Amino acid sequence: MGMQTGNGRRKLVADINVTPLVDVMLVLLIIFMVTAPMMTQGLDVDLPKTTSKSLRQEENPIIVTIAEDGTISLGEISLSQNVLFDELYRYNPADKEEPIYLKADKDVAYGVVVSIMADIKRAGFDKLGMITEPSDEKK
Repeated sequence: MGMQTGNGRRKLVADINVTPLVDVMLVLLIIFMVTAPMMTQGLDVDLPKTTSKSLRQEENPIIVTIAEDGTISLGEISLSQNVLFDELYRYNPADKEEPIYLKADKDVAYGVVVSIMADIKRAGFDKLGMITEPSDEKK
């Protein structure tokens, strides 16, 4: 390892051994590669109530409602998810510039809510809002 000098003594070499560093980095890389796909899976979460501004009362907004049993309503009319998309798609382009609100029960499956949101976006509505209950706690 060391270098020999003329008098027979060995001189210390001041090089850094990077092999352990490379080993540790490869192990960390493997750990992150294995755990990264697990972080994209979701959990069922009971969402908290939020504090937000109330809707402007002079408007008559479009409201899509998802009940606890999965029933979908557009305004006061109950319909299926496919019919909801067809009805929203038929709206005038000027109406699609107005906001549309989604009101979903907190016990509805997350996948159903996301699917309805995707259908609303696909129908051409870009201003999508969520209706929530006001929080009971005072700050």
